[in-house]
Amino acid sequence: MPLAPRPLLPLWAASVASAVGGLVLCTAFPALSWWPMAFPGVALGLVGLIGRRAWSAFLVGFVFGAAFFFVNLFFTARYLGPVPWIALAMLESLLTALGAVPIAWAYRWLPRVLSGVGARLIVLPMLVAGLWTLREQIVGSQPYGGFPWGRVGITQAGSPLAHLTSWIGVSGLTFVMVMLCAAAIEYVRIGRFRRPLTAAPVAVLALVLLLVPQFPTTAEGSLRVGSVQGNGPAGYFDRRTENAVLNAQLKATEPLLGQSMDVLLWPEGGVDSDPTDDDVTADVLDGLSEQLGAPLLVSAVTARDGRYFNSALLWEPGEGAVQTYDKRHPVPFGEVVPDRWFWETLAPDLIGLIGREYTPGTAAPFIDLDGVGVGLAICFDVIYDDVIWDGADDGAEVYMFQTNNADFRGTDENLQQLAFARMRAIETGRSVVNISTVGTSQVIAPDGTTIDALPADVAGHMLTDVPLRSGSTPAVIIGEAVKNVIGWGSLLALALCGVLGRRRRNAKTPAPEGTGV
Repeated sequence: MPLAPRPLLPLWAASVASAVGGLVLCTAFPALSWWPMAFPGVALGLVGLIGRRAWSAFLVGFVFGAAFFFVNLFFTARYLGPVPWIALAMLESLLTALGAVPIAWAYRWLPRVLSGVGARLIVLPMLVAGLWTLREQIVGSQPYGGFPWGRVGITQAGSPLAHLTSWIGVSGLTFVMVMLCAAAIEYVRIGRFRRPLTAAPVAVLALVLLLVPQFPTTAEGSLRVGSVQGNGPAGYFDRRTENAVLNAQLKATEPLLGQSMDVLLWPEGGVDSDPTDDDVTADVLDGLSEQLGAPLLVSAVTARDGRYFNSALLWEPGEGAVQTYDKRHPVPFGEVVPDRWFWETLAPDLIGLIGREYTPGTAAPFIDLDGVGVGLAICFDVIYDDVIWDGADDGAEVYMFQTNNADFRGTDENLQQLAFARMRAIETGRSVVNISTVGTSQVIAPDGTTIDALPADVAGHMLTDVPLRSGSTPAVIIGEAVKNVIGWGSLLALALCGVLGRRRRNAKTPAPEGTGV
């Protein structure tokens, strides 16, 4: 039985490789969007883990996570200063470090059970990729609902691999990418580049992945959508007069008056007073809807039973909000403060800035627009799989995403979020209308191409015939199962390797001879 491998790199070199890998991976995300760089970034994040024991793997994983997240999440410093940025990046780095330990164990344990070339080139890369994907899932769900930002699959929103999300979702794409990187590492490690045919299985897989088309959905006509980016003072700390954001949205809507449309879409926070409780605001929305001859899909903070919600409202003149969706995933420490009593003792001034907390919504992210199913997401809702998949399950033929990026002006946050929106279009085979208060706003086709767009930081409008689609993609149908099989299945496989490897080692260890009497 082969011994567990020694570390491929000394600790200092592994730490350097991991730091470089994290930084390289950052370049694959917007604003640079150098999607090929995701592959060397992942590979550098793996080589330092090969042969490592738990504590050194934790250290190497932390270095990789810190190099990545402290850069990728720098936009969060724009909102409340360096403290939230450091806290969030540090948390994500620690979770990444914890997730590095099982990956290192995979490199040590699997060769004890399966030592053949096929296992090294296929089984080990699959196990490593599954554990990496599980780590993404944990980072994206823990604690307080997690923050699934910086997923490797999202880097491919503009690449030839993006279409794979229609089959296997974002987590499935992450798995495939990491598996290819891990297989390439093993191919070099065992020196099989002298025998090219040994790379045939992985090469065939890569070719199939490139050539398989996007899963088709069925065309169902179009919906004429007016969408407005008001560029008003919508930031948390922006100086504003009463209803300044509403007035900015109204002014930017004026060129659409007299135009024919099926619905007018405004962004998150486009109405800065509660129209369900403010008669003046309600009258303004009624008048606008009557002028347009179309319903409005607006967003405002609403209050019900002493609780606040970040709400999307389908507004009909004279009837008000006829359908409502409340944001399912309020941003921890941005829109809600979990365990507030604890965190306020640590940073009372900072936590005190978040005076109004939002209650997570429970309604389906879906509205019926005169017979057309519309899936919804409000701002960071778009990064959570459950919101998108639930909308598709309920019969969405198009998605409308409302977002407010004003707190992150001058950063690449809006472009990273737009990459999620683009990937959601491909994943579900649906068009997406992504409208922001300040940009970037786009209408995205089911294949991920841009139909219409507005530049950031200017007021503007779009009037777009948006394609409608029906039919579910495999990613929507089996998405949760794919995540469970890849993630938790890999953890189970790792545990099995550990048990079998220990049994084999014990079986080959001779029992001590008796000393006699």
